[in-house]
Amino acid sequence: MGPFHLSLRDIINNSLPIFIFTFIFYPLFTSAQETDAEEILRSRDVELRKEIINVAPNVYTAVGYSPANVSMIVGTNGLIIIDTGMNVSHAEEIVNEFREISDLPVRGIIYTHGHGDHTGGAAAFIGGDMPEIWALENFGIEDRPLSLAGLTIQRQRGVRQAGFALPDELRINNGIAPAIQPGRADAFVANLENTAPNKTFVSGREVIEIAGVELELVAAPGETNDQIYVWYPTQEVLFAGDNYYKSFPNLYAIRGTPYRDVLAWSKSLDLMLDEEPASVVPGHTRPVIGKEAVQLALAQHRDAVRFVHDKTIEGMNLGLMPDELVEYVQLPDELSDEADLGEYYGRVEWAVRSIFTGYLGWYDGNPTNLSSLYPSEEGIRMAELAGGIDELREKAMESLDEGDAQWAAQLADYLLAINSNDGRAKLIKADALTSLARQSVNALARNYYLTIADTLRQEEEN
Repeated sequence: MGPFHLSLRDIINNSLPIFIFTFIFYPLFTSAQETDAEEILRSRDVELRKEIINVAPNVYTAVGYSPANVSMIVGTNGLIIIDTGMNVSHAEEIVNEFREISDLPVRGIIYTHGHGDHTGGAAAFIGGDMPEIWALENFGIEDRPLSLAGLTIQRQRGVRQAGFALPDELRINNGIAPAIQPGRADAFVANLENTAPNKTFVSGREVIEIAGVELELVAAPGETNDQIYVWYPTQEVLFAGDNYYKSFPNLYAIRGTPYRDVLAWSKSLDLMLDEEPASVVPGHTRPVIGKEAVQLALAQHRDAVRFVHDKTIEGMNLGLMPDELVEYVQLPDELSDEADLGEYYGRVEWAVRSIFTGYLGWYDGNPTNLSSLYPSEEGIRMAELAGGIDELREKAMESLDEGDAQWAAQLADYLLAINSNDGRAKLIKADALTSLARQSVNALARNYYLTIADTLRQEEEN
């Protein structure tokens, strides 16, 4: 990292043209040897490799063809598809693979929840005869209040967290999914007449039969309130949706979502454990096969979710504020050392902050924060404490040189609060965010850091 920091200092202090930085120094930096965090994240590619997996007799799951898994059950006179991938082009490739196994018509489609990466490919599976399309009655509930409010910023933040705006060479994977571009974005599936659910249930457990296969659909709020899991009792296969995958779960999404009920999520994992499945198909990542392995995986995830919830509540009752809680709530060793609970997609810190605001709202309990200084005023006062804007900028660059990228980014924010057009501060922040990205095993954080860093550099280039 040292040579890059020196290059940045030369640019800032000597006003070297921005194109020299953009086209010479930055490419050298991004081609540097991978960090430990990047190597760990890249090792996830094995988990995400493209494959059709035979989970149980007549049960197949397509992993790695789309961000979300797509499963097929072969019935007596037709097929049942569970989730459909992100878009039609992804789904068409899966259809071609599934047709090597069976040419029976699709009689049923089941959505585990309303997220687009699980529903956008539905049209590829619908033939001449309209299949039954099952979902929970409140399908799409997470997006609905945002749409009604006219809130659109979540889409931009979603692009940032997924890394869709990044060049391919800066993407590794998304922790629980390969680094696939979204392709053509169709309208939200619930608004499309031929792919919207035509069979729903309100709550509890719904027993259905499609193509001679009896399945149980179980309401299981967690990542979304419209989440269900699908239980196939004859083969003891559980399709978990996004309430389980091989990562610490995304109890809060940094793109912004309504509160995800963490306590309810842990109880849904209890329900799944009670089924005693022989195999579990996650919403993302590879299936777990074998009753003992499944019980261990689901129990560890349930324990981690419940621990973070209960420990956060404990700290809140002690009067701890969010910044204190993230230090107070640490997974115990028996869970934090478990690879399938690595923070590749969700982070404990994000969950803790979300639980606090979910129960108590924005006020952290410190009366100083009932009326804080505006960022511009705080930035001016920080510059005064540092001895002036130039000294504050120097402190930010020193922090970068010393490897303290977080503090450098925060100091750059003070500079940008004083003057949002401060090009030198933008480059400091861009470098700090890039450093933070390269030290993060969390794919969503990495993507967000790098996207904003790239945006800041482009602003200066233009």
